[in-house]
Amino acid sequence: MSRQPPSSSDREISAIRKYPLLLHRYVRLLEVSTDLASTLKLETLLQHIVEAAMELTDSEAASLLLYDPQAHQLYFEAATNDLVDQLGRTAVPAEDSIAGWVFTNREPLVVQDALRDSRFFREVDVLTRFSTSSVMGVPLRTKDKTLGVIEAVNKLNGTFDQEDVRLLQALAAQAAVAIENTRLFQQSDLIAEMVHEFRTPLAALTAASHLLQRPDLPDDQRDKLSVTVQNEVQRLNEMSTDFLELARLESGRIRFVREPVHLGGLVGECLEIVRPQAEADHITIEPDIDSSLPPVQGDRNRLKQVVLNLLSNAIKYNHREGKIVVRLSREGEEFMLAVRDTGRGIPPESLPHLFERFYRVPDQEGHVGGTGLGLAIVKRILESQQGQVSVESEVGKGTTFTVRLPASVGSAMETRPVS
Repeated sequence: MSRQPPSSSDREISAIRKYPLLLHRYVRLLEVSTDLASTLKLETLLQHIVEAAMELTDSEAASLLLYDPQAHQLYFEAATNDLVDQLGRTAVPAEDSIAGWVFTNREPLVVQDALRDSRFFREVDVLTRFSTSSVMGVPLRTKDKTLGVIEAVNKLNGTFDQEDVRLLQALAAQAAVAIENTRLFQQSDLIAEMVHEFRTPLAALTAASHLLQRPDLPDDQRDKLSVTVQNEVQRLNEMSTDFLELARLESGRIRFVREPVHLGGLVGECLEIVRPQAEADHITIEPDIDSSLPPVQGDRNRLKQVVLNLLSNAIKYNHREGKIVVRLSREGEEFMLAVRDTGRGIPPESLPHLFERFYRVPDQEGHVGGTGLGLAIVKRILESQQGQVSVESEVGKGTTFTVRLPASVGSAMETRPVS
């Protein structure tokens, strides 16, 4: 006996029964929209979006991918259930993937049996050891462009339906506006700080250029002003480079490679790079490196940037004939790198601000050096690698910077996503 389709009265009864749940979901959507509008940190915003997507669609997991127009690929930027720890910023092709189809066609898509769909990008399940059965994706669209895709994975009860699609589309519309606003806020905030910081070297260059035009200027003063011009131009160049690096990091445009990194070899390589700089000031470097450590999963070039920055600072702010101790070890579930110098130390009132953008510790004469962005970049890179950095210091005795990276990420992946 064939099964009869539900009558109109059956459908009406079903709709009435579902109404309280549906109403609750839309009320929750309004609450989420208010939360998104008030969040101005991009990473926090993206995490709130995927958590809301999972809740509103009653799914096992959710993820968010943003499009990189330079690489022509989508990248995972946030995911629920700690999946992002395994995914990192894994690339997903704009072609031959469910997310790619959603992005390219700018339309929602429901795939009830992902394993049977040729567009399913299986590498994600391999990397995360997650089992995908069903997927629903909607584009993140603004008025002018498509930013990426939100995906809900594995409906917990029943199958994804049109109500789920409408809810996720409504969330995506709010999320796209919030993402664009957050990006604009971060860019305008950073640009304002940059312009303010550029004023000091530009003022020095303006004054020096006027004085250098005076025909009666003594030769010794002319030489001093020439050195000032050279130093300020170099400072502007360094500030511009660091500013662009930090802007790319904070906007999410930098793509991090995930590959096995042997920290012992990396630290040793960095020590050889800075050794001539240390020897010029008669500074001794004492390495204490555990060479038996297994690899950590991360971006080798970015981690190298972190180590070189900390070593260069330890030399720059050390005393002549001082000492630097570099220790690499494992403590429980973390790898620890400590860089300790015997330099001037950092005043207690400066420690809370050390990783802020453009913050520089005044020296004994009240002057400051550097761009004030190096440690902010270090902190941002380590956060992207699920790591952290801390500092301890005592004036007149020296400073210790400690980097911690999760050892548990070490052997999870052997693939190297292409950026």
